[in-house]
Amino acid sequence: MIVFPAIDIRGGRCVRLIEGRFDKETVFADNPADMARKWAAAGAEYLHVVDLDGALAGKSVNLEVVSTIVATVNIPVQLGGGIRTLANIEQVLKAGVSRVILGSVAVRSPELVREACRQFGSQIVVGIDARDGQAAVDGWEVSGGVGAEELARKMADAGVARIIYTDISRDGTLQGVNVAATASLAKAAGIPVIASGGVKSIDDITALKAANSEGGIEGVIVGKAIYTGAVDVAAAIRLAKEGVA
Repeated sequence: MIVFPAIDIRGGRCVRLIEGRFDKETVFADNPADMARKWAAAGAEYLHVVDLDGALAGKSVNLEVVSTIVATVNIPVQLGGGIRTLANIEQVLKAGVSRVILGSVAVRSPELVREACRQFGSQIVVGIDARDGQAAVDGWEVSGGVGAEELARKMADAGVARIIYTDISRDGTLQGVNVAATASLAKAAGIPVIASGGVKSIDDITALKAANSEGGIEGVIVGKAIYTGAVDVAAAIRLAKEGVA
């Protein structure tokens, strides 16, 4: 499994939200590139970056900051947050990002996702953010009117190479990742799934590995826990790769 340290950008700074709520923000660094350098030095293989301003605007807002992150580290970066057009996808990839994460558009414009997969192949990832098993859109504020597992199957049929599954109710809360829902969605989709939301300790990685008997869970995104010190990135990576903390 791959451990993806998360860098959430708002107003050019590295922040964390609780349950995706913009009124519950904590600033962890003024320069996100410094955090990228720190996680890369700890052994991270891949970075997960979210443009929170972009999620609200419906288009990328912090691409300059993201480009700086890409130039700072020698590991790939995946980016999500308000990317909803083919032109924006191309813009993000030209900025040096390795994978583009599509969120709300997967619910509203599945044909766009299909075309994006046709044009950009495995560089397209779909983020399914769910509350009580239902997909959410618009920065997690609105129900998408479709079940998370149903959406996962549709995205796999559209050619999506992998899915990021986030349990909104746990994101930023340090309550523990929703292992059962992640494993169930991975089985339903039949493509690799990356777990996200609520990781509180290294035990979450152990639990995900134990639930991954069929190999559908590709990795886990860790956010708040690495900023508070609850999870040591280097130890988490060792456990994910070798089974030894």
